[in-house]
Amino acid sequence: MPATAATSRRTPVTALRFGRLAAMGTIAVLIMVAGVWASWGSAQYVMLTKGREQGTVEVARCDGDTCTGAYTPVSAGSEPRSHVVMEKTVALQTGHSYTVVVKPGTDEVFRCGLAGVLYAWVPLGGALLLASVVVAGGLGRIRLGWVLAGSGAALLTATFIAVQ
Repeated sequence: MPATAATSRRTPVTALRFGRLAAMGTIAVLIMVAGVWASWGSAQYVMLTKGREQGTVEVARCDGDTCTGAYTPVSAGSEPRSHVVMEKTVALQTGHSYTVVVKPGTDEVFRCGLAGVLYAWVPLGGALLLASVVVAGGLGRIRLGWVLAGSGAALLTATFIAVQ
């Protein structure tokens, strides 16, 4: 059957549509993978605490991006430390104590509990917000875009409330 003008025009349009969907889908997946990857660096210590050193830190001083203080162990086998380092957040205040988990082999600690878990997943919340724009605009999946945006906003809002 010979090609008509209508079918010969549809082929490039279909190829362009498929290319756009493939490119935007790949970008959205890469954004989400990057968000999980960035979050997992600290989330693994906060969420998988069995067998890890746990204790409290009384924040003595905050400089730049880090806060330091004395570590008091709570878990069995954990040693007291006069100096541990914690990433500075807006919610950390000098003189307050926070429950923490120690990163093995270092003097770095992460806040644990609900606030620590939520804070560890903040990069994923940002990735959800960014991916929602790609999904809604680039893929044309508006409802899915709203779901992703709502999930990201809920995660970031819950983190803000819990960390305070």
